[in-house]
Amino acid sequence: MKIASFFSGAGGLDLGFTNAGFDIVFANDNWDGCGETFEKNHNLKINKKSITDISPDEIPDVIGFIGGPPCQSWSLAGAMRGIKDSRGQLFYNYINLIKEKKPLFFLAENVAGILSPTHLAEFAKIVEAFKKIGYNVTYKLLDAQDYGVPQERKRVIIIGYHEKLGKKFEFPEPQAKKLKLKDAIGDLPEPVSAKEKNKTNKNLPVSNHEYMNGGFSTIYMSRNRVRTWDEPSFTIQAGGRHAPLHPQAPKMKFIEQNKREFISGKEHLYRRLSVRECARIQTFPDDFIFYYNDVADGYKMIGNAVPVKFAEAIAKKILIDLKGLNAKNKVMAWTESQKKKEAELCPVSGQ
Repeated sequence: MKIASFFSGAGGLDLGFTNAGFDIVFANDNWDGCGETFEKNHNLKINKKSITDISPDEIPDVIGFIGGPPCQSWSLAGAMRGIKDSRGQLFYNYINLIKEKKPLFFLAENVAGILSPTHLAEFAKIVEAFKKIGYNVTYKLLDAQDYGVPQERKRVIIIGYHEKLGKKFEFPEPQAKKLKLKDAIGDLPEPVSAKEKNKTNKNLPVSNHEYMNGGFSTIYMSRNRVRTWDEPSFTIQAGGRHAPLHPQAPKMKFIEQNKREFISGKEHLYRRLSVRECARIQTFPDDFIFYYNDVADGYKMIGNAVPVKFAEAIAKKILIDLKGLNAKNKVMAWTESQKKKEAELCPVSGQ
């Protein structure tokens, strides 16, 4: 079943859907920093235009759209500008392409902040916009640690099924087993420090197993950044400076409100998680290699990604629905209509 991906980044969402049985035939992201990583791991050329410049004619006929419009506008950790930010407007560009192409389903992923009181009214407008173009919409705030990811990561997932399916998506039940840091990174050897100015070492025995060096800001030191081996990781963010600390170190010492310190005599144990450790926590396999010159770009690609296993759990549920008896008949009818349309556009010579 062919689908199109937008705001693709390194392709965590894409890999999850591919693992579930979907076929990514179109991908788009206008950040140059992720292009090589996406193309080499997914064997697909990425469209590097801004979504604002993409014509519906450039997108092949697909059964689904998946994507996570930039989250910085809605993030509780950011300025919370929402739709007033040009990045917030990209949600509507995504909706417009869905309106034109009419896939059987769509997925949109975003941060928990989009449900905050500041943005709730605008979020309701976004949901209504999806409904107006013919979709039965379901959304929910989920935690990735409930779906095979060793990390606390709350995200809003919006799923729309085209009205012709006569069905609404129901989110999969949380998985009983919760993974911890030791499950994700306990078997990795000691990483190496990034080179001067945090440039990559390249060609490491374990790909991307290098960590950002440098100091820690006052904001970073305002709370504990260490989780033990028997806990899930803190949320993996897009900036290397904000990467959690490795669980080999003891938890940071409370001094006063908004101030923590490293335990005296144990300072050498406090290092940021490596790029590969962050990738493991985001459930990327070790053969998924990240390409970058600056280590910061490795952290950015990984932190912006949807965890692979999280995406896969949702994708499997969508696939089950589409393969259901009633849905299957409608999917086949939709596919045949697309073939007919293609034949009309490209008639066979001599007929």
